[in-house]
Amino acid sequence: MSQLSHYDTNFKERKFPIILLLDGLNSPANIGSLFRLSDAFNIEKIVLCGPKPDMKSNRLLRTARSTVEKVEFEEQEKTSVTLKKYREQSYTLLALEITEDSTSLDSFPFKDHSKIVLVIGNERTGIDKAILDLTDHRLHINMFGKNSSMNVAQATGIALYEITKSLPHI
Repeated sequence: MSQLSHYDTNFKERKFPIILLLDGLNSPANIGSLFRLSDAFNIEKIVLCGPKPDMKSNRLLRTARSTVEKVEFEEQEKTSVTLKKYREQSYTLLALEITEDSTSLDSFPFKDHSKIVLVIGNERTGIDKAILDLTDHRLHINMFGKNSSMNVAQATGIALYEITKSLPHI
């Protein structure tokens, strides 16, 4: 048995109507990882909101590999304005954040939503309450240890996996 490269697999290409909105992320390694995940799950695009990251950072580019060139992305200044724009375009606005009213990721009916914006918060502070209030639903990942958070890229990978299992592709 030999390991296959991505050129040798027989995965069917599918595109998903998901926009990953990064609200104030600033770690080049996390941003690079999110580009790789976005390519792996073939989402619509990444929207970087808040302070502009250094898209030429060696750490970001090493982590992203060549996906920065493959994944569509844009930079926006204000998360609130960007979310309102997507709401007007009939996107469901979801936040990946544990809150007192959040729903477990594995029990949310993704199939009932045709286009999704998934908001991912800052590595230290998460998603600001004003932004959470703009979203339609807050989602969390069930965890069974003592900690109540995980790395933003790992959490996003779990979320994209759950979403793409039931969301129709375009």
